Amino acid sequence: MERTTLGRSGIEVSAWCLGTMTFGNQTDEAEAHRQIDMAVEAGIDFLDAAEMYPVNPVKAETVGRTEEIVGNWMRASPRSGDVKIATKISGPNGGFVRGGKGYDGATIRETIEAQLRRLNVERIDVYQLHWPERGSFAFRQMWSYDPSAQDPATTRAHMDDVLGALSDLTTEGKIGAFGLSNESCWGTTKWIERSEVTGGPRVAAVQNEYNLLYRHWDTDLAEMSVNEDVPLFSYSPLAAGLLTGKYQNGAKPEGSRAAINGDLGGRLTEQALTAVQAYADLAQEHGLDLVQMSLAWQRQRPFPVIPILGATTAAQLQQQLAGADLVLSEAVLTGIDAINKAHPFPY
Repeated sequence: MERTTLGRSGIEVSAWCLGTMTFGNQTDEAEAHRQIDMAVEAGIDFLDAAEMYPVNPVKAETVGRTEEIVGNWMRASPRSGDVKIATKISGPNGGFVRGGKGYDGATIRETIEAQLRRLNVERIDVYQLHWPERGSFAFRQMWSYDPSAQDPATTRAHMDDVLGALSDLTTEGKIGAFGLSNESCWGTTKWIERSEVTGGPRVAAVQNEYNLLYRHWDTDLAEMSVNEDVPLFSYSPLAAGLLTGKYQNGAKPEGSRAAINGDLGGRLTEQALTAVQAYADLAQEHGLDLVQMSLAWQRQRPFPVIPILGATTAAQLQQQLAGADLVLSEAVLTGIDAINKAHPFPY
């Protein structure tokens, strides 16, 4: 397993990360622990969680359950010292978490103490802000995104307050690095600017959606990523399961995400299914597995990407891990580019 360093933080992790958002809902604790064992055995030493997990759906009674399941593994496994943990504080899109309210410096202080207990760790290696307090275009909100009500002075004051708390927590050894999620290019560079002004921690990574069907990172965010040393943690690298091919021809397998929530959060469109078929045909033409091709492509982008693997079952995870060393040929990469031009942003 290749390894990489998170921006300028000095923290080294595996080039792939194991996502945990199904742990405690679609994936029970025994299966979750089996997945962590499999990932560690394959060389993955990086886990990503969140205060609001599990999802699909998020429920008041399960908030924090995923962190508890990860914490139980950390308590029991002799290899827990080999693993680095990333988690998040919910923002204004947190639903049942704090009644959907956002966060400030004081909230972060209170929240992280509970998360450390649930995770059974003394330090969270990467602490992420799950949503920008000012709003976001993530999760299909870009079609009607309106930033006109934002106030830059309010944003700067909020950032300075949060960075002050994160700085204190870093000094206390409770945080290793600081990251963002569902963030924009402007927001990321503004956080970097405010960290330079206040002396707070610098952004080490941004966790945004990125996959063959959703390539918003490819332009201004890619430029920021390279020039500011901010890697992408890509969530939904398989487009919530679309890039497995299991939803083709109207299928919705029992227990799958689409069978539970219907449209994969707006991703399940006719345009998306058409694009998936084109990628599936390309993979077949070159003797590749569609899942493995989709993940390998991310590791060959011209900016730093750490895909977050997500699986409901150990069998799904094994399929992903089997492609860990796959390197795509120029012919395959050219084919992917052609499909992207023919089917841009299909959801």
